[in-house]
Amino acid sequence: MSELAILGGKKTRTDAYPAWPVWDQRDIDAVTEVIKSGRWGGYPYPGPKTAELARKFSEMQGGGYAVPMTNGTVTMEVALRAAGIGWGDEVIVPAYTFQATASAPMAAGAIPVIVDVDPGSYCLDARAAEKAITPQTKAIIPVHLGSNMADMDAIMALAEKYNLVVIEDCAHAHGAKWRGMGAGTIGHFGSFSLQSSKTLTTGEGGILLCKTPELAAKAASIIDCGRPHALGGGEEDGSMEYQVGGNYRLSEISAALALVGIERFPAQARQREEMAAYMDEALSEVPGVRVLKRDVRHTTRSFYRYVFAINPQEFGVEHDVLCAALDAEGVDCWVGYEAMHNYKLFQPQKSRLAVPNAFPEYFDFEKMDLPTATRACEHEAVWLDEAIFRAGPQGVDEAVAAIKKIQGNALELSQAAEELRKKYS
Repeated sequence: MSELAILGGKKTRTDAYPAWPVWDQRDIDAVTEVIKSGRWGGYPYPGPKTAELARKFSEMQGGGYAVPMTNGTVTMEVALRAAGIGWGDEVIVPAYTFQATASAPMAAGAIPVIVDVDPGSYCLDARAAEKAITPQTKAIIPVHLGSNMADMDAIMALAEKYNLVVIEDCAHAHGAKWRGMGAGTIGHFGSFSLQSSKTLTTGEGGILLCKTPELAAKAASIIDCGRPHALGGGEEDGSMEYQVGGNYRLSEISAALALVGIERFPAQARQREEMAAYMDEALSEVPGVRVLKRDVRHTTRSFYRYVFAINPQEFGVEHDVLCAALDAEGVDCWVGYEAMHNYKLFQPQKSRLAVPNAFPEYFDFEKMDLPTATRACEHEAVWLDEAIFRAGPQGVDEAVAAIKKIQGNALELSQAAEELRKKYS
C-alpha cells in the first residue's frame, strides 16, 4: 500500500485543525447588549459601537482615521471616490489578488490596469507598476498578500514621483507593520476586510483607514447616503456639503463582534507569528520548497494564509495535485487565487458594465503578459490555513511532515497525477 493518504495510505494528521472563527461568551454578551439596546443597524452613523470600533481599530493599526463599513470591497471603491478618482482614470492593481481589488475601481468609474507581481513576495512589483504609469494614472492599489507586505518604500516613492493616491489593500494584513508603521497607515488609505475567514472578523464587514480627517469625512459621507459628516467621520457640523452616496454602513451588531475580536487579536497574532517563524525554518530544509523571503523592513507579520512555492519538477506534480495530496494528509491547503487575466471570478468583458464597455482595450486578457503571477497561480503557489499556527508546534510539525512525505514519494505521486487531477478537479 502507498504511504500517501491520497493513494490509500494513513493520514499524517488525524485531528482537525482549530476552527475559525473562534467565539465565547463575550461574543454572545456583546451581541445581546446590542439587541437589547434596540439599535441594531448603522443609522444614525456612526452608532456608539461603530464609533468605538473606529477608535480602537486605529489604535490597533497605529494611526489613521477609521471608517467602518459593509465590506472590504466597498472600502476601496469609497477610497477612490473620496480621493476624487473616477471616470476614465487609471488605477494600477496587481495580477495576483482577489477579484475585488480590480472590481472596486470599475465601481468608481475608473479603469484597473493589471501589472505583474514580485517573485519573492507575490505582491505588486513596483518596477512593473512604474512601466504601466501614464498621464491617466491616478492611483495604485498594492495588496499585502497572504503573510507578505508589498514594498511600501518603492510604492510610496512612485506615488510621490507621479502624484498618485495609494490605497493599501490590507484584507490579509491586520496587525502587520512595515518599518514599524501599521499596514494601512502608510498610504493615503488602508482597506481592511472583516469577512468571516479574516483574522479579525464580524462575518461580513470592512474598515477604511484614512490618512487625514478630511478624507475620513468624505468617506463617511459616501457610505451614509451622502449625508454631511464632520472631520473624522463624526456628526454633521454645519459646514459640510451633501454628496452622492449610498448605504454602506456597518451594523452595530457587527461592530460589537469586531470589538470582542480586537480583544483576542494580540494573543492570536503573537502565536501565529511565532509558529510561522518555526515553519519558515522547517520548510527551508525541504527539497523543492521555496519559502517566500521575509523583507527585513516587514517588521511585524500577519498571517491570513501562509504562502510558499514549490518547484513542480522536484515534486513531480503541479501545485494543484500537491494541494490535493496535502488535504488528504489532513493539512488544509489551497492553490490560491487565479491570475487576474485568467480569473473565473473576474469577467468584466462579459458584462454590460460601463467601464469595460467604454474601454475594452484594457480588458484584452489574451494580450497580457504576466509571467510571475501566471507561474504562481498555475504551477507553484501553495496556501496553508492560519489554523496550522493555532495548533501550536505539533500542528506545524505535522504539516511539515506531510509535505516531506509527499516530496519523498514524488515519483509515485507523479505517476498517479493525471488520474488524481481528474478526480479532484
